Amino acid sequence: MYARRRHRYFAMMGTCIALFVLAWGVVRIWSVPAAVAMCLVAMVIPPVAAIVANRKGPDDRWWDEPPDRSAPSGDKESDRWWDELEGKKHRR
Repeated sequence: MYARRRHRYFAMMGTCIALFVLAWGVVRIWSVPAAVAMCLVAMVIPPVAAIVANRKGPDDRWWDEPPDRSAPSGDKESDRWWDELEGKKHRR
């Protein structure tokens, strides 16, 4: 799962760099507006790549998610925080 996301991220960032290099190294000779358009497209790619790389898959677990939320984890502060996040009343 992580390898697939990492490959997508690097492919998107490689495309971004290629667009910048081609825009100002090659395309600007024939058309400056086309080079500017390529840079505008390349400008949007890094935030999208970060979103793709950090998106949680259906089988992923977050590092701070306890395996079983029905049982307390032993850390009162963490349990209280999770209860508040899930809309449950605080345990006392």
